[in-house]
Amino acid sequence: MPASSSRRIVELLSGIVQGFPPRSTASSTRKSRSSLRYLALVIQVIPKSEDTKTRILILLRNSILFKNLDSQDAEIVMGAMEEKEYQAGQFVIREGDGGDVLYMVEEGDFECYKKIDGEDKYLKTYATGDAFGELALLYNAPRAATIKAKSNGKLFQLDRTTFNHIVKEAAEKKRSLFENTLKKVELLDSIDPYERYSQL
Repeated sequence: MPASSSRRIVELLSGIVQGFPPRSTASSTRKSRSSLRYLALVIQVIPKSEDTKTRILILLRNSILFKNLDSQDAEIVMGAMEEKEYQAGQFVIREGDGGDVLYMVEEGDFECYKKIDGEDKYLKTYATGDAFGELALLYNAPRAATIKAKSNGKLFQLDRTTFNHIVKEAAEKKRSLFENTLKKVELLDSIDPYERYSQL
């Protein structure tokens, strides 16, 4: 990791302790001084241009999954994201495989399929700003669906370590809010849990 990037992460993490806007009690406890030192050691920083940094932060602010992160957490997530390019027809993830990263769409369309009664059923298309793949990280489970590039496109991927320390709480709140909403609609009771979640 470049020394300048390491210093930047340490500065961000230290700033959280030294007077950035207060968090909830649970969140403050979670990010104690000892855990912040740990984060500075384990969270990766992927070198990127200023333009790329700006594009990622704009996507984060407009993403359901990331938009409630404070500015310091958003910068840490931005630093850890890695850009990947995909060609039309290329698989990003396959149902049943292990998963250690989640993805956010920068450009292009990515189709989601789930095997039902032995056939791949189309569920939805992810476009710019959408995130997918967090279920495998939330539940430490195999991929629940297959994602394939419909067109040439670019994704930003985020590693499990950064997700667990920075994003997981927001992802769990997203899942809980959506599931509570669905419980009020009896017609949707029979829908597969992944299909429910992916509609958000």
